[in-house]
Amino acid sequence: MLAAFDADRPALTLSQLARRTGMPISTVHRLLGPLVDWGAVERGEDGAYRIGLRLWETGSLAPRGGGLRERALPFLEDLCQVSQENAQLAVRQGTELVFVERLAGSGAVPVLTRVGGRFALTSTGVGLVLLAHSPDDVVDEVLSTRIEAHTPCTVTDPGQLRRMLADVHTRGFAVSDRQVTDDALSVAAPVLDRAGRAVAAVSLVVRYGTAAPHQLATPVRTTARAISRALDGP
Repeated sequence: MLAAFDADRPALTLSQLARRTGMPISTVHRLLGPLVDWGAVERGEDGAYRIGLRLWETGSLAPRGGGLRERALPFLEDLCQVSQENAQLAVRQGTELVFVERLAGSGAVPVLTRVGGRFALTSTGVGLVLLAHSPDDVVDEVLSTRIEAHTPCTVTDPGQLRRMLADVHTRGFAVSDRQVTDDALSVAAPVLDRAGRAVAAVSLVVRYGTAAPHQLATPVRTTARAISRALDGP
């Protein structure tokens, strides 16, 4: 039921929920009752249903969400303030990434990022970092499925993507060059735990042509290392 809502359809009527879930209207109506009572779903004055604040409150308790965000936020704020660009933090969940935080400076290039939103691992800077540090079976699964092309620059060839993932390990950062939108360049680096596992990725997204990747790599990697140390602290 809750999965029927998404960024494109944040408000749904009873009949729309029935169609999107494939369940009878009577069943949808019965299931909505306890969800509304608990606050996971709210009904507006227009009669449409929306995700409720109670669900957001509960989701914020997830250790890879709120806890990570709390430790990382001061460093993301510094990165955003110094660059006046988009500073982002993401984690991997299965074969997708979830954005935990995004801060935008004045005049930052528009991006498709939404806090709590999901995205493919193959196109964004943070996604490439997280995929490069994923187990082999996850990499194989991601690269064996159809890869969506968002722009003419989106890399969809599995062989080329594997070479890009190898470069992430060699350089310590990933570059997404106009792969998501035609006017954006992203540089990302891993946030590592004590065992050297990537628990998250941080990125800086700028307007294409305003900075070279190697210029962005230093502040991004510095931020990622600072967050890694903060996660290991008390």
